[in-house]
Amino acid sequence: MLETIFLNKQFSNPIVLASGILGVTGASLNNVIKNGAGGVTVKSVSKEPRLGHPNPTMAGYEHFFINAVGLSNPGIENAILELKKFKELSNAPLIGSIFAGTPEEFGWLAEKICEAPIDFLEIDISCPNVSREFGDPFAYSVPAVEKITKAVKEKSTVPISVKLSPNAWNIDIIAKAAESSGADAITAVNTISGMTIDVRARRPVLHNKQGGVSGPALFPIALKCVYDIYRAVKIPIIGTGGVTTGENALAMIMAGATLVGVGSAVYFRGVEVFKHITEEMTKIMEEEGIKNLNEIRGCVHL
Repeated sequence: MLETIFLNKQFSNPIVLASGILGVTGASLNNVIKNGAGGVTVKSVSKEPRLGHPNPTMAGYEHFFINAVGLSNPGIENAILELKKFKELSNAPLIGSIFAGTPEEFGWLAEKICEAPIDFLEIDISCPNVSREFGDPFAYSVPAVEKITKAVKEKSTVPISVKLSPNAWNIDIIAKAAESSGADAITAVNTISGMTIDVRARRPVLHNKQGGVSGPALFPIALKCVYDIYRAVKIPIIGTGGVTTGENALAMIMAGATLVGVGSAVYFRGVEVFKHITEEMTKIMEEEGIKNLNEIRGCVHL
């Protein structure tokens, strides 16, 4: 009932771990699969290891989660070792993820990470909380998206998905630019820029002051982005952002998503959230007489 084909690859279900949650160790990724995910996306990696921002880097609230981790990661060489370990433990689809400061470095990383047994590669051009180091996210600029997508496409040996930002007012145009430059899929969306303040301490909660907002509060924004992108491109979409329930996941698919990324829901519902979401999806589909997901994908556009 939930089986999904994404770029010619079979997924047992469309719910995948979103990048940024649970790190890049083979064991932690495999634990996500054991808890019901159809596939996993690794935490974005860079050429060299990064410590990220000083603490505090994250805070949870009733309806949202905010973080400014600063893209901390072990670097590409260490990440490749962990990705190989994951594939020794599981046959589940594996999506790599990279970020860099220039198109040339993106291309280099794309070639390098393909030494690992990844099935797809996500290009993270949309992190909102490293602007002081990298400037505005590349996902705001059509020329930047075109250059980076072409650079990665030239070097990657696996299909690529470009991860876009909900902060871009013209996300449909950005998605079309990625598609025309060789992207095989779109991931929508990253976190949205936000801030929280401790009124008693009279200062921002996060050391970085601003961060990326995820969780249920992001969901309607992400859903609208997927809806708009589906109308603009012909390539498949990984819909992510605030998905916490089976109903959320089905809504993403009705808006046009093929796969559905789940991230901060782990904070709200535990790592078992993947199993919970697929069970909730199945229950709703049975009640509504839906035999498979192809019946409803993009149905709100009809």
